[in-house]
Amino acid sequence: MPVPASPMAFPLPRPPRAELPQRRVRTLECGQGAVRAVRFNVDGNYCLTCGSDKTLKLWNPHKGTALRSYQGHGYEVLDAAGSFDNSHLCSCGADKTVALWDVATGQVLRKYRGHAGKVNCVQFNEEASIIVSGSIDSTVRCWDCRSRRPDPVQVLDEAKDGVSSVKLSSHEILSGSVDGHIRRYDLRAGQLYCDYVGSPITSVCFSKDGQCTLAASLDSTLRLLDKDTGELLGEYKGHRSTTYRLDCVLSEQDTHVGCASEDGQVYFWDLVEGSLARSLPVGRAVVQSLSFHPTLPCLLAATEGQVQLWREDSFQEQADTEM
Repeated sequence: MPVPASPMAFPLPRPPRAELPQRRVRTLECGQGAVRAVRFNVDGNYCLTCGSDKTLKLWNPHKGTALRSYQGHGYEVLDAAGSFDNSHLCSCGADKTVALWDVATGQVLRKYRGHAGKVNCVQFNEEASIIVSGSIDSTVRCWDCRSRRPDPVQVLDEAKDGVSSVKLSSHEILSGSVDGHIRRYDLRAGQLYCDYVGSPITSVCFSKDGQCTLAASLDSTLRLLDKDTGELLGEYKGHRSTTYRLDCVLSEQDTHVGCASEDGQVYFWDLVEGSLARSLPVGRAVVQSLSFHPTLPCLLAATEGQVQLWREDSFQEQADTEM
């Protein structure tokens, strides 16, 4: 019986070259004092801004509209995150508390008090059943959103100095500390993995493919590490970070790494080559916070009292057809 000929193998078309944000398309005057953090929600349609005036605000940054203000913290709000279904928010602040909010009503559903100092960072787990917070008190605490118990379900106290940043994957907690260590807690395996970078860490994040971790530190250096081996894969320099807790990001396709800077710019480097690809002139003051859109070449940058939306050069603003 004749063997059917195998179909000819054509090479796949090359994916389009990844674009980077390079054009400022909108500026939000937030009216919250200094904006301490800006965060896209899970699908990138909305964002949260954390103010030094104790408020948290929800926006549609693409239209420039403020949707709701959330009041309940006793001091500056330092970080926030949205749940996977956009029904809840979590936030933290200099009042040492973590708050769980109902998005629609604007009400605080729970206030978690257990940290001994200001709380720098918060994240939901994937199901939004747990909030993970990191504090200047050197601990990472895990809070059960569904129970009434006031104490954390777990306290991770391995850090020797303040925790500046936490991120979560489906089964891991990644933390960065002023003690210069990146710690990764593998919850499935019950293992702690620790990498020392030698300078206080201001921000950590996972790459989208889950293979790498990126860390920004106060020696004005970004470092890309192999998540499993801790091997240093890349170092990125050119920005200024010596004093403030500044964010680092990866672009939506993992092609570039980016970092806020104390010179008023945002810098992007080619992840593989390590070369500086672009700097965005955000303003004259420190760029306090960054958030990269989950699927588009779109960046939010916070400086002083405003948030700027940056898009790729080919971006065409849609005419608003809604009545």
